[in-house]
Amino acid sequence: MNVTKFRWPIRVYYEDTDAGGVVYHANYLKFFERARTEWLRALGFEQDRLRDEHGLVFVVHDMNLRFHQPARFNDQLVVTCDVRQARGASMTFHQEILAADQDTRLCDAGLTVACIDNRAFRPRPIPKMIRAEMQHAR
Repeated sequence: MNVTKFRWPIRVYYEDTDAGGVVYHANYLKFFERARTEWLRALGFEQDRLRDEHGLVFVVHDMNLRFHQPARFNDQLVVTCDVRQARGASMTFHQEILAADQDTRLCDAGLTVACIDNRAFRPRPIPKMIRAEMQHAR
């Protein structure tokens, strides 16, 4: 399953940077997380409602990062979110952080997100309603 690549614009704030004035490496994870949250929101799903009404949450199971160039304070960036595969209780994503011109790749990630029951913390199938919206977004 390859759903249309989602793009989310962000700006680097001072709090995102380290003493050298570049984005601290752990903050790239936050940028990726925000883009996945906004991707779900664009499909019509709020994570708190999924938890409260459907008893499910999404958790990162596996992630690989590669840093290419640094982002700096006040840079405007684009974070992408591309579902490469959805099966059973998991989705595999490819994400990138690009300069606003979208020609310069700063960081990319490959990751697997698991759908789990929020009480038992056991895997559960991705709901049909989410799969349907993912297909519709193609």
